[in-house]
Amino acid sequence: MLLRIIAIIFPIFAIVAAGWLYARYRGKLSGDGHGIDMAFANQLNMEIFVPALVFAAMTAKSFDLAAYDRLAFAATLVILGSGAIAWLVARLLKEQANTFVPPMMFTNSGNMGLPLAVLAFGESALPAAVVLFFVENTLHYTLGTWMLDHKARLTNLWRVPVIFAALVALAINFAGLELWLPLYTAIKLLGDVAIPLLLFSLGVRLATSTWSDVRLGLIGAVVCPASGMLIAWAATPLFGLEGRDAAMLMVFGALPPAVLNFVFAERYRQEPAKVASIVMIGNLGALVFVPLALVMTLQ
Repeated sequence: MLLRIIAIIFPIFAIVAAGWLYARYRGKLSGDGHGIDMAFANQLNMEIFVPALVFAAMTAKSFDLAAYDRLAFAATLVILGSGAIAWLVARLLKEQANTFVPPMMFTNSGNMGLPLAVLAFGESALPAAVVLFFVENTLHYTLGTWMLDHKARLTNLWRVPVIFAALVALAINFAGLELWLPLYTAIKLLGDVAIPLLLFSLGVRLATSTWSDVRLGLIGAVVCPASGMLIAWAATPLFGLEGRDAAMLMVFGALPPAVLNFVFAERYRQEPAKVASIVMIGNLGALVFVPLALVMTLQ
C-alpha cells in the first residue's frame, strides 16, 4: 500500500518541485528573487489547454453526465459545508471571514485534483475528475466572487474559457452529436498539455509565496482538508456514492487551497499576503493529507 501511495503522489509533487526549483534557480540568476514570469504560460493554460482538457473529457464517447449527478451534488455539499466550518473557525480566530473562508472552500481541483485522479484511479476517472473541477471552478467564479464583492457582475460567467468550454461540451453531449475524430484528437492533444503545466506553475507560484502569517497558514492547512474529508464522509451515504466515486469525493475533500484564491485576494484587496500564506502552507500540508485520503480509499 505504501509503495502504491508513493507511486501515485510522487509524479505530482516531483513536477511541483521541478517548478519550485526552476523558479528558485532563475531567481538567483536574476538577483531579484523571482526570475521567471509564468503569466503568459498560465494565461495560455487557463484560456486554451485547460478548456481543451475539459471539452475533450466531456465530449468523449464514454462521458455520461447523468452518471455523475450525485457526485456533483455531493461535491457542492463538500464545498459549502467546508465554508460553514471555516466561517466558525474564522469567528473563533477573530480573522476576517473573507480572508479565511474562500481558501477553505475552493481547492486545487485543477492543479492537483485532475492529475491525482488519473494517477490514483486511471484514465477512466478523468471525466468524473472534470465534473468535480467544473463544480468547484463554477462556484469559485460565482459564489467566491460574490463573497469578495457583492456588487460583482456574474452575468458574464460564460466568458470564462473553462466554463464556456464545458457549456459547449454539454450542449454537444445533450444533442447526441459526435465530434469528427481528427478534430477530437487535436483538442485532446491540446488538453494533454494542461496537467503538467498546472503542476509546474503551482511549483513556481509556491517559490514566490511568503510566510507572512505562519499561524493562520498552519491552521488553514489542517482545517481545509479535515473539514473537506469530514463533509465528504458524511455526503457519501447521503448521496448513495459507492466505489470509485466515493473514493474520489474523499480525495476531493482532502485537496489543499487553490492558487486562484490568491489571485482573487489580490484583485479584491482581501489581505493577499495572508491568503498567500494559507495557500502555500496548505499545499505543503497536502503532503500529509492527500496520502491519508488515499490510504482511506485505496483499500
